[in-house]
Amino acid sequence: MTDAETDEAPDHPTPATPAFSLVYKTYASQVLGYLTARGVEDPEAAMQEVFLSVLPRLDTVHGGDAGLRTFIFSVAHARMVDDHRRQSRSPLKLPFEPELDQRQDSSAEKQALQRISPGEILGLLDGLPQDQREVLSLRLVGGLTVEQTAETINKSAGAVKQLQRRALLKLRELAAVREYFTP
Repeated sequence: MTDAETDEAPDHPTPATPAFSLVYKTYASQVLGYLTARGVEDPEAAMQEVFLSVLPRLDTVHGGDAGLRTFIFSVAHARMVDDHRRQSRSPLKLPFEPELDQRQDSSAEKQALQRISPGEILGLLDGLPQDQREVLSLRLVGGLTVEQTAETINKSAGAVKQLQRRALLKLRELAAVREYFTP
């Protein structure tokens, strides 16, 4: 962009005018590069803010290309400083890495097993019919899937689900009489 091109700018430029388009096309990539190199968190958004600030004052710029460049980069620098101040006040953002997360929630089964002794569990299971007891043992203690349990006891997956559901309902009835608390 030459001094002659900036001197021919209209008195009240708008984003649709050729002067603003020429200024944007000429300096946008340079401003974006500057903001990126200076560590602005969202350099594209900051660049847009720069040109939105420059637009209403474009007709007041003096000094041709050098004056315009100085003005644009002074606004860009101010936006960069604002962004760095905002970043310094914000908490540090770290990416979540699931393999490093050591928090664990225990399952409902673990919590229930911790509340009652193995003898009480056996006593509750003895109150169930044999096929229900077998399904619960394979599913909860053995850790088998529905399909694996069905294959093991030669029943369909639907039958295993139904046996498990009935067994859990029966256990709730039996356990409703007692309350278990951790010491």
